[in-house]
Amino acid sequence: MAQTEEKKPVSVDFSPFYGTILQHNPDISHLITEHPTGFILSYNRKTYGFNDWERRYNYPDWGFSMAYQDMKNYNLGEVFSLYGHFNFYFLNRSLVFRIGQGIAYANKPYDKNDNFLNNAYGSHLLSSTYLKFDYIKENIYKGLGVNAGVTIIHYSNANLRAPNNSTNTFAFSAGLNYTFDGENFPEYIPEGERTKYSEPVKYNFVFRSGINESDVNGSGQFPFYVFTAFADKRINHKSTFLVGTELFVSYFLKEFVEHQSIAFPENNVSADTDFKRVGIFAGHELRFNKIAFITHLGYYLYWPVEFESRIYNRLGLKRYFSDKWFGVINVHSHGAKAEAVEFGVGIRL
Repeated sequence: MAQTEEKKPVSVDFSPFYGTILQHNPDISHLITEHPTGFILSYNRKTYGFNDWERRYNYPDWGFSMAYQDMKNYNLGEVFSLYGHFNFYFLNRSLVFRIGQGIAYANKPYDKNDNFLNNAYGSHLLSSTYLKFDYIKENIYKGLGVNAGVTIIHYSNANLRAPNNSTNTFAFSAGLNYTFDGENFPEYIPEGERTKYSEPVKYNFVFRSGINESDVNGSGQFPFYVFTAFADKRINHKSTFLVGTELFVSYFLKEFVEHQSIAFPENNVSADTDFKRVGIFAGHELRFNKIAFITHLGYYLYWPVEFESRIYNRLGLKRYFSDKWFGVINVHSHGAKAEAVEFGVGIRL
């Protein structure tokens, strides 16, 4: 019989961890001294197939998590984080992969007088992503279970303020999980036969903005504006492919050009060099109900300022408020080097 009222099972988990800071950049080698420790505490809304999208992704969890990390370095200090996350299950739900995206607070960022050795974090507020791979057994005894695995935690302020060399922590973790009323967990609703689904080509217009700073310490924060137009084609319930073009108006580049023209005249950079850029890109959206993970890969056709590289990428989250309107938050990068966190709103026609 069809279930007419959605149940909302919940679990929590607690995972202490012990790890090491990876030397992804030789400029942070002096900050890697001891093994960082910390914990992740999570709240999970578990699914069982009441909605169609849950069945397509093998009944994932979604939820919120907080993390604490002692970097075990005087200059790095401690970091406190809040995330939204998804859990995806494999091998008869014995393996779980979690991806979390959120914000973090570093209590000892760079300061030119008091903490000039911290060239990893240029501000208190950071962007953070973490990946967690666990072997898990739930509801072993009256809702209580265990989990153990590895975790990767990334902290970066995405050039909100210089410096911004970031850190990546690789850690081993083990912990406990508890499913509330686990003995009465609802039965999983089978997916059944998959139906074909697609949509005609849609046209999108997006405005993104934020503030950032060049890699020159103390050069100041400036606003940026990104105007994007692209066409997309949704080929099934999960995947949408897209291609488009965009204009970048980044005022930190204007300041960067003026600085280069004065400080490094041998580079032959003129102070009136245009700081705007024009790019083309292709991308993909992975849809989860009203949420989508976005990935873009682009190339600057117009690139008068030789800043970073001509190839750029974008990773982030998109939230559809209706069939037409959506919001987006993402990181605009050149490889692993972030340029900015972009906040945007768009329309799909």
